[in-house]
Amino acid sequence: MNDVRVLDNVAYASLTGAHAGLAERRGRVVRYLAEVAPFAALPDDPGPADWADLAALATPGAVLPLADGDGLRPPPPWEVVMRIGAVQLVGDAVVGRPDDSLVRLAAADVPEMLDLVGRTRPGPFLPRTIELGTYLGVRRDGALIAMAGERLRPPGWTEISAVCTDPAWRGHGLASRLVLALVAGITARGETPFLHASADNVNAIRLYESLGFRLRRTPSFVAVRVPAGEPVEPAVAG
Repeated sequence: MNDVRVLDNVAYASLTGAHAGLAERRGRVVRYLAEVAPFAALPDDPGPADWADLAALATPGAVLPLADGDGLRPPPPWEVVMRIGAVQLVGDAVVGRPDDSLVRLAAADVPEMLDLVGRTRPGPFLPRTIELGTYLGVRRDGALIAMAGERLRPPGWTEISAVCTDPAWRGHGLASRLVLALVAGITARGETPFLHASADNVNAIRLYESLGFRLRRTPSFVAVRVPAGEPVEPAVAG
């Protein structure tokens, strides 16, 4: 099995590994490019210099999501404005199932993907999120009615994300087909799938557990407000 410890600071492992080319970095702090994903990440042992570098990567006064917030205690004048309980599920025993009826989504599909996400709200999805990995969809009469894809990529693992179905098409097993098809592709390249969900999203958690995903831990997603201050020099893209 791939080293599960990288999932303890999953965004940092992804941003300093497979997704380094989609990151901005300052010192030991990293964040995704603005149109790719909203997340920033700190090392496991952040100190004052790291918080200063994070402020330099962000807009003063902005709210910045941190994908892994367990135990984070930002120093003043940083402010925690949101903390959401979540679950992290791993699919080390899930058997994938390829599905040729699904369509591989591309950049031309992004407007429809953004519309579907806007109506179903599975989590953050931005104009360049599709660059993070494979996205699959279901079309009916030409319209995109369901999709799911790959997001964070720590070494040996791939997160399945943006699982959503148009409300008019729920109950047809589309989410299960999409997730299992992604699992098939992930395991074929020797990686292990995992997922995150809000702790109160009991329907999604029940679905993922029915497919064979198991609970690993209950992290927190945290958003912090960047201190207002003097302008800083631009960050350098990775």
